[in-house]
This record gives sequence, structure tokens and C-alpha cells, in this order.
Amino acid sequence: MSTATKPSAPADTTADVVVIGSGAGGLSAAVAAAYHGLKVIVVERAAVCGGATSYSGGWAWAPGNPLAKADGVDEDPEEFRTYLQHRLGERYNAERVDAFLAGAPQMVDFFHNHTSLQFTPGAQIKDIYGKTPGAGTGHRSVGPAPYDARQIPRELRAKMRHQLYATSFLGMGIMAGPDLGKFLSASTGSIPGLIHAAKRVTTHLLSLAVYRRNMQLVNGTALTGRLMKSADDLGVEISVSTAAEQLVTDSTGRITGVKVKGSTKEYTITATRGVVLATGGFPQNLELRQELFPKTPTGAEHWTLTPPEADGAGLRLAQAVGARFNTDVASPAAWCPVSLIRYPNGTTGTFPHIMDRAKPGSIGVLANGKRFVNEANGYYDYVTGMMQATEEGQQVVSWQIADSRYVRRFPLGMAKPLPVPLTPYLRSGYLIKGDTLAELATKCGIDPTQLEATVKEFNANAAKGIDPDFGRGETAFNRYGGDASNTPNPTLGPIEKGPFYAVKVVPGSFGTFAGLDVDSSARVLDQNGAPLPGLFAVGNDQASVMGGHYPAGGINLGPALTFGYLVGRDLAAEPAQHRVEHTASARANTQATSRVRLGAGR
Repeated sequence: MSTATKPSAPADTTADVVVIGSGAGGLSAAVAAAYHGLKVIVVERAAVCGGATSYSGGWAWAPGNPLAKADGVDEDPEEFRTYLQHRLGERYNAERVDAFLAGAPQMVDFFHNHTSLQFTPGAQIKDIYGKTPGAGTGHRSVGPAPYDARQIPRELRAKMRHQLYATSFLGMGIMAGPDLGKFLSASTGSIPGLIHAAKRVTTHLLSLAVYRRNMQLVNGTALTGRLMKSADDLGVEISVSTAAEQLVTDSTGRITGVKVKGSTKEYTITATRGVVLATGGFPQNLELRQELFPKTPTGAEHWTLTPPEADGAGLRLAQAVGARFNTDVASPAAWCPVSLIRYPNGTTGTFPHIMDRAKPGSIGVLANGKRFVNEANGYYDYVTGMMQATEEGQQVVSWQIADSRYVRRFPLGMAKPLPVPLTPYLRSGYLIKGDTLAELATKCGIDPTQLEATVKEFNANAAKGIDPDFGRGETAFNRYGGDASNTPNPTLGPIEKGPFYAVKVVPGSFGTFAGLDVDSSARVLDQNGAPLPGLFAVGNDQASVMGGHYPAGGINLGPALTFGYLVGRDLAAEPAQHRVEHTASARANTQATSRVRLGAGR
């Protein structure tokens, strides 16, 4: 019987490991610990699991992974270190980076060979800063293979967070790579693209009719679904709508459990091996945003792509037992430019501008009508540039500008290309339209004269395939994000055919970089830098191993999965005074159902 059908613990209970939170880091720790024979309980404050992981693209930076080697790409790990040393600078922590680089390939190997989490290689995904020594041009990332949710028990599916609606098509996720490429080709009338899109959409509509949810899991929902299925196979108990209220310590100061509050009662879970914090950091905490985020005077000027439960609960639990909060990072959060969508029901959605910025025929400008960044660089760079170019005391805001050819070929924010009509986006005010650039500028509050001058200069350079101001298209990362059929530069195209369109862009984030101070084993440190016995932090609850920098896509999920795996494995190797008997058949169950693709290893 699936553990999802079992009721949550009704009274005080005991486990080897208690995991607080159910994103990639928490579930990774739970699966690894359970695989190695430990009894694990996961408590999740929300009514569903997955946290911000379910809203993400699902890609994890894991250089040196076995899928790359299986494809014939076997890089010297010194290349990874060289790249990170140059990108992280003074915030390069050799011990933590080495632990991550050594653990990432082991993590991929473990999940891919011993659990329901199957990966697909990021063969074409480049590191962001291609001119930096050691930068990779592919095969350093892995993503979850698409997953049919029918393979997940119905009771467990009820605990899964849905795809972020803003990044979906009618609630259906679209995976980066061939899937997205075929959808985009449909906008040009490509027959294979139209057939692919029709099949995917038809299957999705049937799923909604039969199952009342999207069943074609891709991106973050595939990662969450596969991890939850793996946990379920191993007998992990997952309790949703259960908030961790307080960490329990013994007379020596060791963390020995957690007091939790379920929907009807409070109880204590004793943890004989350890407690793992994985609550998602603090991007939803207004006070900490106001204190730590630049040019965010009230905290409300920032829009995060995370669930409301990511409000610093894990930090508060740890600080109550003496943990140190590390804010000495290059940036307190993983910035992402976002636009706001007002839905008919009165709610506001948040859309991340990930792929549209690099496509030819679009630029980002400030209210002064000037560009401020290489739009084809990483999302982190876009927001950083927007903040740095905005004068103190002014609202941090920009507009992504495009012409009529662009919006029928590529997405502009949430506005979809052909055959989807633009009318709903125009009617809601999300998409702004002007017959001329001057009219568009006036409607947006942009300096019209300067916008016209900016576009004129940009168009002249785009025809030559150059961007003297910001170097757009000069790196492999830039070019990969563009349109390969566009020459001479895949990321540069003129903005000249009216009407013209704009979407207002504001600062957002995927999560936080500041967090609990941890060592290379993810043990939470106290104010003196000593480990707090029995307490671990993974995911965005720990201070970023990248020191607040964003050198590559997937540097949130890669370390989350890796340190989660390492913590779970290491907890199984530690002695405990009271070992909890675990179901012997659990590991046999997952071994029997796993699909082994590479050589065995942990």
C-alpha cells in the first residue's frame, strides 16, 4: 500500500530523520536517507508538496555528471573550479564548493540508477559567462525526464503542487529544448510543430477532463513528482498541512526532534539521527526583503516566484536554537525579471522573463528610453542591471519592447505567439500597444524621443550583427537563447514594423541566497561557527554555496539536490542511540521499480 494512504502521525512519534519542507532539497534528503535504511518523516506546512521547485524549470547544475560522460563529455573538474573561482571571487568557499563538485555526480548517479527520478542531459545548456575561463558549453546540467502522473498513486498526486499557471499554457507545462522548439515552430506554420502542439494540447485537455489536473509532468513538476514517487516507494511518510513550530533539544544542546502542528492537533516527532531544514528560504518575508534587498524600501516592491510558505520559517526555527544567519553574500536573492498579470478573478500572477529577452527583435529599456543591460545574459544580470541603472529613490522598473513581427513569432512575457490571439493580453492591460514608438512610449511613461533614438541605433547595429554597448550575442549562452535562423547574430533583430508592443518588467526572484551558515556537510553552524548537533539545512535555507552569485542556470536546484542527497546518505552512516526499525521491503520495492540506465553507483 502506498504510504500516501496512511494517515499522518496522530500522536508523539519517532523517526530517524525529520525533514521540514518538501522542495528538491528536502525530498532529496528524505529519499537518500530512506534508501539507506532510515525511517523518514517529511512535514510540509502547505497543503501540497514541492515548494518553489514545482514552479521552476527543473534544471540542476551538476557538472561532471554521469550523463555527460555517457555522451562522451568528460571534463576535468579543475575546469569547474576555475570557472567558479573567477565568478565567485572573494566569496569562493573552497570546502563547500569541493563538497558540491564531488557530490553532484554522485547525486545524479544515485537518483538516476536507484529511484524513480530519471534525468535527461542538458547537452546544449551553456554556462552564462562564456568568456570566463572554465566556462562550459553544455552537458553540465541535468533536468527531470517528463513523467506521466498516472504512475503516481492518486492519494500522492493530491499532495502535489501544480505547475505555475503563469508559465504554462492552460495549465500545461512546456519543457525547454525540443518541446518548446516545436511549439515555437508552430507559430510559423510548421506542420511537425503544429502536429506536436495539437497532440500535447489535446492530451492535456483530456487529462483535465478525466483527472482534473495536468498529467504530463515536465520541468519542476516532473522533478517534484519523481522525487515524491521515489519517497513513497521507500516508505517515507509525507505529512502536509503540518507546520514545524519548534525544534526540540536535549540537555547537551543537540537537536532531537521537532514540535509540529497539524490540522487538528499538536505533537512531537523525535529524530534519532537529525532534523533537516528545507523550508525554502525567506523570499516571502516582507521585513527581511525591506532590510536586505536593494532599492526595496518597503519590501513590497519585489515579486517572488515562490509559494507564500517560503517566509523564513526555517531561519526562525534555527535561530531560536542559536544558528547564525549569513547575509554576507554578493546578492541576497536569485533575481529574475518578472511581469505582473491581473487575472479575471482579481488575483495577480507573476511571470518570469526567461526566454523572451534573448530573441531577436526585442530590447529592454528604462523610463529614460535607454537600454541598460545585455538582455540575452542571465535573468540575474537583467535585474542587477535594472537596479544599478535606476537612481536612488526611483521605482525599479523597465519595459521589454518589441514589434509586430516579434510578438507573432515569439512570446513577449506571458503573451503567446501565433496562433494564440493577443486580444486577452491587450484587454487586461498586460500588453501595451502603440502604432508608433512615440505612442507606445507615451502610454508606458517612457521618454519618446530617447526611445526612438535608442531603437534607431539598435536597429543599425543589429543589421551588422553587433551590439557595441553591451555585447549581446557574443557568448554561446547568448546565441543559444536567440534564434539560430536569424543572421548574422541570433539574438539581434530590428524593431521596425509597427504596431509596437511593451510589457512592464519589475524585480523578482526565484528564491534567496542569504541563509543559514552551514559547513561543507550542510551542518548548521552556531554564532561561533561550530556545528549545532543534529541540525542540517539544505536548499534555500542554507546560505548559497555560490556566495550570492549566479554563474549558471540551475545553481539553486543543483546544490539543493546534491546537499540533500549528501545529508541523507551521511545521516545513515552516523550512529544513533535509538535506531527506528524501518520496513525492509521499502528498498526492495524501489530497486525493483527503478529503471537502471547507467552503471551502478552511489
